[in-house]
Amino acid sequence: MTSGDLERPLEGVVGGKTAKVLTKSFGMATVNDLLRHYPRRYAQRGELTDLSTLTDGESVTVVAEIESVTVRPMKQRRGSIVEAVVTDGKGHLSVTFFNQAWREREMRAGRSGLFSGQVSSFRNKRQLSHPQFLLFPEGVDDDPEAIAAFAGALIPVYPATGSLTSWQIAGAVRMVLDTLGEVDDPIPEQVRVAEGLADLTRALRLIHRPADFAEVGVARARLKFEEAFVLQVVLAQRRKQMAHFTATSRSVVDGPMLTAFDKRLPFVLTAGQNSVGAEIEKDLAGTYPMHRLLQGDVGSGKTIVALRAMLSVVDAGGQAALLAPTEVLAAQHYRSIRSMLGPLAERGRLGGAADGTRVALLTGSQRTAQRRVELLDVITGDAGIVVGTHALIQDTVEFRDLALVVVDEQHRFGVEQRAALAAKARDGTRPHVLVMTATPIPRTVAMTVFGDLDISTLSELPAGRTPIATHVISTREQPGHLIRAWERVKEEAAQNHRVFVVCPRIGDEGIDEKSIGGEG
Repeated sequence: MTSGDLERPLEGVVGGKTAKVLTKSFGMATVNDLLRHYPRRYAQRGELTDLSTLTDGESVTVVAEIESVTVRPMKQRRGSIVEAVVTDGKGHLSVTFFNQAWREREMRAGRSGLFSGQVSSFRNKRQLSHPQFLLFPEGVDDDPEAIAAFAGALIPVYPATGSLTSWQIAGAVRMVLDTLGEVDDPIPEQVRVAEGLADLTRALRLIHRPADFAEVGVARARLKFEEAFVLQVVLAQRRKQMAHFTATSRSVVDGPMLTAFDKRLPFVLTAGQNSVGAEIEKDLAGTYPMHRLLQGDVGSGKTIVALRAMLSVVDAGGQAALLAPTEVLAAQHYRSIRSMLGPLAERGRLGGAADGTRVALLTGSQRTAQRRVELLDVITGDAGIVVGTHALIQDTVEFRDLALVVVDEQHRFGVEQRAALAAKARDGTRPHVLVMTATPIPRTVAMTVFGDLDISTLSELPAGRTPIATHVISTREQPGHLIRAWERVKEEAAQNHRVFVVCPRIGDEGIDEKSIGGEG
C-alpha cells in the first residue's frame, strides 16, 4: 500500500526502533524529515575515497579497499585485536576491532566497501575509532543488506552519526520510497513546466535512488528551485502582511539634534551616505513601517548613517533602539555613539546640551541597580537612543515611544526576535526597522534571504580610509601561510598598530570572563 502523505510518522513506516534512532540522531519525526535528509555525495564501486582529505575528529563514511588484515593478542588483558588496513591506492587508514576475531574471516584483502567511524590518530597512524563497515557484495552468500544498499550504480552517502551509519539511513529511505505514492507538490504545475522541473515525487526518488549523475542533476535542480521558491513565497506573504501595519510618520525638517551632530562631524559625508540617508529619511516620513537593509564593508560608514536616522526620530519625538548580537559589540556601539554625540548625549547632566538626549545601555549581565536607572530613562523617554542585546526584547523593557529599531548583523537574529522588539511600539503601530550588515551580499542572494527588506548599499569608503584587503588561507594545505599571518601580527604590534583577532563565536552564553587572559 502506498501513501503520498509526507507527514506520516516514521514509526509506522520504518519501525519503532529505527524511528527512535533517527529522532535521537537528527530530530526526524516524519517521512518528510527523512526524505529531506539528502545524500552528502555519491560513491561508485570503482572509485575510492581520497583518504588524504580526512581530518581528526571528523565522522566519515569512506569507500576503500582492504589491503591487509592482521590478528594479534592484547598485551595487558585476554583477547585479540583484529586490524584491517584500508587504502585508496595512496593513503592508508587503520580499522581496528577488539575481541571480534570473526572479523578476520569477513575482511579479506582485496574486498572493498563502505567504512564508517570517527577519524583519529594514534602513533602517527590514521585510524577509524568505533568503526562500522558494509562490504560490497561478491556473491549469493553476501549480506542481503549489502546487496540492497549497492544495487544501483551510485551509492548515496548520507550525513551520519556514530550510532547511525550512512547505509542504515539508506535502508530507512528505501523502506519509505517503497511505500511512497504521489505527494503534494508546493510548486504549481505551470511553474514546473515553464522552468522544466521534475515534480516532487520524482525528484525525491532521483535524489535518493539515482541511476546516474544526470538524474542527480535533475533532482538537485528541482529541489534547489523549490527551496528558493518556497522562501520567496513566505517572504512575499510577510511583505503583504506588513503592508497592513501602520507607523507614525517621523518627519522633521532641520531637526536640532541632527543639525548639531552634522556640524560636529570632522569630515564630509560621502555621496553614498547622503543618498542612503535620503532614502531612509523618505521612509521615516511615511506611515508604512520602513524595513530596509543597509549593507557595506567595514569602514564604509554604516554606523554614521544609522546614527543620523536615530537622531532624526529623536528629533521627531520618538526613541531608537540598536540591537547588537553580543554584549561586547553592544558596549562598543554604546561608547562609540556617546563619543560621536559628545554633549548631545548628556542632556540634563553637567555640560550636556539642552537640545540633546541620553543614550542607555541594556545587557543581560548588568547589575540590578544600574539596570533600574537605564530602564527608567527608557520608559520616561529621557533616553532617546537605547543600545542593547537580546535584553531589549524582554517583557520588563518598556519604551515611551519606540520609533526605530536598528539591527546590527541581521543573520544573528531570528525573525521572531526582530518582531518581538518591533511589537514594543505604542498604539498598535510598528516601528521602522533598519538592518545593518558588513557581509557583502550579492543582489540575487539578498533578494532571496532578505526578500522582505528594501536594500541600500554603501559602495564607497570615506575619504582617507584605506580599502580593506581580505585573504583566505588553508591551514591544512598551506600551513606556512598561517605562520606568516602570525608573523604579520607581530610586525604590526611592534609598530604600535592595532590587530584584531576575531573568534567565530555567536552570543555570550557560557563565557567566564575570569578565564579570559587579560582585559584588553
